[in-house]
Amino acid sequence: MNLRSPFQGLRGQRVAALCAAWALALAGSALAAPPAKSKAKPKKTRAVAARPAPRDGQAEARLIEVYRLVGAGQARQALARAEALVREHPNFQLAQLVYGDLLASRTRPVRSLGDVPEGAGAQGAQPLAELREESRLRIRALLERPPAGTVPSQFLQLSTRSRHAIAIDTSRARLYLFENTAQGMKLLGDYYVSVGKQGVEKAVEGDLRTPLGVYYITSNLDPKTLKDFYGAGALPINYPNPYDTRRGKTGSGIWLHGTPPAQFARPPRASDGCVVLANPDLERLLRTVEIRSTPVVIAPSLQWVAPAKLKAEARPFAETLAAWRAAKSSGVAERLLPFYASDFSADGKELAEWMPRLRTELGRVRGRGVQLKDLSFLRWTDSAETMVVTFGEVPEGARSGPVKRQYWMRVGSQWKIFYEGVIG
Repeated sequence: MNLRSPFQGLRGQRVAALCAAWALALAGSALAAPPAKSKAKPKKTRAVAARPAPRDGQAEARLIEVYRLVGAGQARQALARAEALVREHPNFQLAQLVYGDLLASRTRPVRSLGDVPEGAGAQGAQPLAELREESRLRIRALLERPPAGTVPSQFLQLSTRSRHAIAIDTSRARLYLFENTAQGMKLLGDYYVSVGKQGVEKAVEGDLRTPLGVYYITSNLDPKTLKDFYGAGALPINYPNPYDTRRGKTGSGIWLHGTPPAQFARPPRASDGCVVLANPDLERLLRTVEIRSTPVVIAPSLQWVAPAKLKAEARPFAETLAAWRAAKSSGVAERLLPFYASDFSADGKELAEWMPRLRTELGRVRGRGVQLKDLSFLRWTDSAETMVVTFGEVPEGARSGPVKRQYWMRVGSQWKIFYEGVIG
């Protein structure tokens, strides 16, 4: 089984029928009675080697294998796999629920996932509903795999400086981890996540929503400094970004983090606004991504596009950026000023207040050509179309220069810069 991509090769028809056929696979066809106890002499006990740490995606892959066996009518094998899974991951609540159903099917029909006997009371109704939704979203991830060779539409151009990238589809409760290779973006793995209690599109502090947009990982917090609640660690992102600030959005402390010891995974909507992964999955991110250069796209729904199409879609903006570079290289402020929005704002300064800094930069350039090294630009579209652009600005003859990030917005048929700043 491919632990990094547990759904590879799964036939959609079988999984599609699973939810409807859960009762048919279990109910009525109760498992055969347990085998008679063996009279063989007990085996000598021996030391058991320590189990290796769980790998990313491993527990989910094993749960999906249980689903496959149920869908194929192999209930006995499903029970054995489920029992082993919950023994090794006793905090995996969805796996415990599936295991409970399989046990119950030995004595009575089981008609739905989490089939609670009548009269059991409503105390567990909410947790049960959350587990059913988690199961539905995990199954949906099986059915709606990204087409081979495609990437999220936001990644128009990614510099080799960004060795990895993350995209999150909140409607599918799924995080996709990419490696940026010389041959293009390669999907390394994808993982179930939970988001804010009130859903997405964060607007104000304390609204219990997860933000939507293009962000960057800003740090990697040492788990020793965190409460157990955050699990294996945390990766903060730069919410609110300049586009959020422009629209008056507030709040802070949005992280990608793990789960507390008592939970393998959290319900689909369970955080105060963060994105939460199972600890083995988060540990993969902690080992892989780089701070400041790893983009994190959080979208209500990802659109998957062929790289060749993205390259064509990127061309008009790339031409505008090349024109901005030529104007900057000229050293003439009057040529450069039309690229900036009238409501430009950076570091609390409006355009008129910021212009002296720009003129100082132009004086340093002195008409030399400006090169844009390690150029990335990512697209974000909601009520407006924006670009998040990152590059090293290096004058000709110089070895290095500041790393800048610009935010552009389409105004009519033109692109305008509404924020520009140096990043660490």
